[in-house]
Amino acid sequence: MVKIRLTRMGRHKLPYYRVVVVDSKVRRDGAYIELIGTYEPIEGKVDIKKDLAIKWLNNGAQPSDTVLNIFKKEGVWKEYKENKKQSKPSKKEKNNSVKK
Repeated sequence: MVKIRLTRMGRHKLPYYRVVVVDSKVRRDGAYIELIGTYEPIEGKVDIKKDLAIKWLNNGAQPSDTVLNIFKKEGVWKEYKENKKQSKPSKKEKNNSVKK
């Protein structure tokens, strides 16, 4: 399974994190598939590449709890859910296509 999670960087008591896409079996600071952003909790800075995050979410990547909270604050999760609703046909459209 592919996950979107944080990997710790920085030094003692001054952390910052990379938001990465990684195989779930890889250790926390191990090799990652793709870097999609950074998070600096001390300064409160968040830098997420929304298009990459949405691409990975559409491909089935599961965000960790912390990353999910970051996505919600940055508006990535809302944009992902809106795109998902638009691409999903309604029940009426499904029924009409089946009857034809």
